[in-house]
Amino acid sequence: MKRYLYIFLVTITAGSLSCNKDYLDEKPESFLSTDNAYSTEADFNAAITGIYGLVRNHYYTVNDFNPFWYLYRTDAYFDISVSTPNMSGDIAPTGITNFAWAPHYEIISEANTVLSRLSNSTVLTDAQKKLFEAKAKFFRGLAYRALGYLYGGVPLVLEETTNQKALNPDFVRASRTEVYTQAIEDLKFAAANLPDVKGNLKKGEVSNAAAYHLLAEVYLANKQYQEAATAATAVINNPALDLMTARFGRRSTVTPGDVYWDLFQRGNQNSNENREAIWVIQIETDVPGGGGSTTGGSQFGVYGAERVHAPLVRDLSSKVGTADVALFNWPMGDYSGGRGVGFLCPSYWFSDSVWATDFNNDIRNANHNFVRDFVATNPKSPYFGQTISTKNPPAGIKGIGGTLTKGKHDRAFYPYQSKATQAYDHPSALYNNLGETDPVQKYLLKSGAGGTYIDQYFIRLAETYLLRAEAYVGLNQPALAAADINKVRRRAGASDVLPANVTIDYILDERLRELGIEEKRMLTLMRLGKWVERTRKYNPFYGTQMKDNYNLWPIPFGEIEKNNKAVLEQNPGYN
Repeated sequence: MKRYLYIFLVTITAGSLSCNKDYLDEKPESFLSTDNAYSTEADFNAAITGIYGLVRNHYYTVNDFNPFWYLYRTDAYFDISVSTPNMSGDIAPTGITNFAWAPHYEIISEANTVLSRLSNSTVLTDAQKKLFEAKAKFFRGLAYRALGYLYGGVPLVLEETTNQKALNPDFVRASRTEVYTQAIEDLKFAAANLPDVKGNLKKGEVSNAAAYHLLAEVYLANKQYQEAATAATAVINNPALDLMTARFGRRSTVTPGDVYWDLFQRGNQNSNENREAIWVIQIETDVPGGGGSTTGGSQFGVYGAERVHAPLVRDLSSKVGTADVALFNWPMGDYSGGRGVGFLCPSYWFSDSVWATDFNNDIRNANHNFVRDFVATNPKSPYFGQTISTKNPPAGIKGIGGTLTKGKHDRAFYPYQSKATQAYDHPSALYNNLGETDPVQKYLLKSGAGGTYIDQYFIRLAETYLLRAEAYVGLNQPALAAADINKVRRRAGASDVLPANVTIDYILDERLRELGIEEKRMLTLMRLGKWVERTRKYNPFYGTQMKDNYNLWPIPFGEIEKNNKAVLEQNPGYN
């Protein structure tokens, strides 16, 4: 029987146990206190489980906007619901860039608490202590990795924070290199001491392969290319891992479909057949604390990729006499995008240009993976049952921005990646007409839909190949880089890239083709110092407002203000 890592809400977490010792020097024996809370294996497991919850919350389920700020304002996506961006307000010390600071320091704080309490436990064996140390350092390394990419040099906090420190902060910034060095040391320890990726792990637990993957990434950020290649090779050569090349798992007989599509079907991420998954974030439907409630609405307690990424096809219409008649029943659990409301639109670079060479033969661009052709589902519409294409919509169809125009995205109608939803396979609790036999009406969804009830890949092997290709570019070994990229492209049915054509920009394009909305794109671009350049070049919606200093985000104004015992310096270019 499979074992799963469930991230339940707990009433006592690591953060609530990290305060100072009471002035009364009592020895509690019959109740929980800061002195005896961290003792048993169960205590430390609860603390680590809480950190898993922090990671899932920040990157996936906290709400339907913060997790996607890793995608908006990049070369790949824009917010189609607004007419004009406000980059100077967003990328400011009081702007949206603050969203990543506190959650990562919370992860660091909880990890530090675990690390500081390990030595006090008289119950744990040495082997158990080393394992918990490896887990805590994995998460601390993960957090410093992201902070270093986004903000550059940040304060290095490596001890449990006391109340005195919290009330009278005196943090100073380390250099970016020092931050990367700390992340590397943490991830090296984790890689050496975490269990093997296919060992006796619960589904969703971190492993040595996950640590080696992140280690390779931070080595790349620190321009240690040979070390990055070696770390990535440790993952790629793991005998338990391989790219999936044949159809597998639930729905493997469904057509249209392919092995890439199978990777994103509900339940397949944790399947024993899946040799590509390295670290999967667990999203359990209607399990307390599971991150996938079907009753709270799409903005609460779910991963909202369906809601933000799929277009609002509800608002497509055509004239019938003098009336505007909708083309689609909505929301529908089919390839029209569930209960999408049309925010996170792909840039034209992502939806069109990056596919130019293999538009028709790359399976990642097939319509069941990257939806461009929609079948109208409203019987009252003259287009009922007909295919409406984003590539060349019929004349006279209206969207939110007016009559649709060939080659121009509309909030109601643009291409989207089907991995954001679960076509014809939503949780049964979301269907409005259970038992309905009509082939259209039976997929009508309730108004609370809009979540993505699928476990999410934080790391899968295809990305590791692309990281190693980056390392080989840094080592001036283009033939080896091309071989790794082509391993990924051949699985997709795409043509080989020649070594002479391999550049970092080519790899960034390949990451779009392979990963799409899986990738926290902002982290990748900031790691490489390419955010400003790529957004200016490939996303004109934001490009004209990009400033050179944006390749480092501002330190949050609130953190500078409350740091009353030392100076927390701001990044250049921000007031």
